[in-house]
Amino acid sequence: MKKLMFCFFLLTGTFAFAQEDDVSIEGNTVTVKEKAPVWPGCESSVNTKDCFDQKLMEHVKNNYKYPRNDKGEFIRGKVVVKMHIDEEGKPVVTSVKGDQKPVIAAVETMLKKMPKMKPSTRGGKPTKISYTLPLNL
Repeated sequence: MKKLMFCFFLLTGTFAFAQEDDVSIEGNTVTVKEKAPVWPGCESSVNTKDCFDQKLMEHVKNNYKYPRNDKGEFIRGKVVVKMHIDEEGKPVVTSVKGDQKPVIAAVETMLKKMPKMKPSTRGGKPTKISYTLPLNL
């Protein structure tokens, strides 16, 4: 009877771990697979992280409107954006810091136009992921 119970628990444990795709256990090491957020249009891409980076830069290029000064000249500047993609896939800007207030305002407006996306996952569960974007505009 003890041998039967031992075999039962051994097999149950094997099947329980076989269910987990995103978590692997080898010896004393537990590995949790992380996946980057997926920008709309990148779902079928082989490398979703590269596609995400490319789509983000396209978004900046297509949606950033350079502010002008009183003389009609473009105002340029550097900004550092801190943001995260939350568990629902919504981009949330936590701070925009830079040397030119009109540039900061234009960046904030541009970031509000970012689309909702498929969130990043850790161990198969949606999770928040943070980004810091230095932009030279």
